[in-house]
Amino acid sequence: MEHSSRLRVLVTGANGQLGRSLSKVSPQFPAIELTATDLPEGDITRKDVVARLLEQVRPSVIINTAAYTAVEKAESDQQAAHLVNAMAPGILAVEAARRGLLLLHVSTDYVFDGSARIPIPEDAPTAPIGVYGSTKLEGEKAVQASGCAYNIVRTSWLYSEFGQNFVRTMLRLGTTRDELRVVADQQGCPTYATDLARALLTLATRPSRENQIFHFCNQGVTTWYQLAASTLKMAGITTPVLPVTTAEYPTAVRRPAYSALDTRKMEALGILNRPWEDALAECIGVLVSPTER
Repeated sequence: MEHSSRLRVLVTGANGQLGRSLSKVSPQFPAIELTATDLPEGDITRKDVVARLLEQVRPSVIINTAAYTAVEKAESDQQAAHLVNAMAPGILAVEAARRGLLLLHVSTDYVFDGSARIPIPEDAPTAPIGVYGSTKLEGEKAVQASGCAYNIVRTSWLYSEFGQNFVRTMLRLGTTRDELRVVADQQGCPTYATDLARALLTLATRPSRENQIFHFCNQGVTTWYQLAASTLKMAGITTPVLPVTTAEYPTAVRRPAYSALDTRKMEALGILNRPWEDALAECIGVLVSPTER
């Protein structure tokens, strides 16, 4: 076949911001032949659909970006969150094990409880404090128990020019409100989905199949308030951003007070991450460019 020498990679959750970012950066990886799928033909909650998809595409690597990411809604929609975040990765992993495929599974900083005070390493104890985090942790465990070759990649505060995310929300509200009030006492690491996509495709091409967990985010620890203020400033929006405490901004779910991730394990592979301000500036440049939507 014409493309037999290229590494076949199947991406699930293709319509999400990370899935779309993977499709965007894949031309930078000429050794990879990327196939992206999403609902309904890529319904990874169904074993028969997954098996048929793998037979059709015959990938060597699966990158699972499909997830139930509505953190607050997950508290009242636990069944759906469990199906997508816990059961579906297990189905993918079992089918990957059956065929000898590598599964790259994307997870989250929300598997931690927020009590850390320094960037969190991969082997730190997990203790999720909400349904989203607990179902994502179940998904990790299902992958690990499946017998497949896997890399689990945890990330945090993901944003991009695609879909719904914090940065795009701040840009919208910054042009429609007189002021923004943003939580200033939760710390973490923003991650530009473009950078995570490059890291995942780099991992996919590595010859090693040692089962591991990695952390990836952009460099530097910040707050939601600082991220919002930087977003508006870079976009030239002058709407005031006011810091508030978590207690002043009650929500349906507890969020980790500190969830910065230690990325040195990934960096040791030569997969480097740039400062979050540099990545944010690139994304803002795409979003506010008159040639982009």
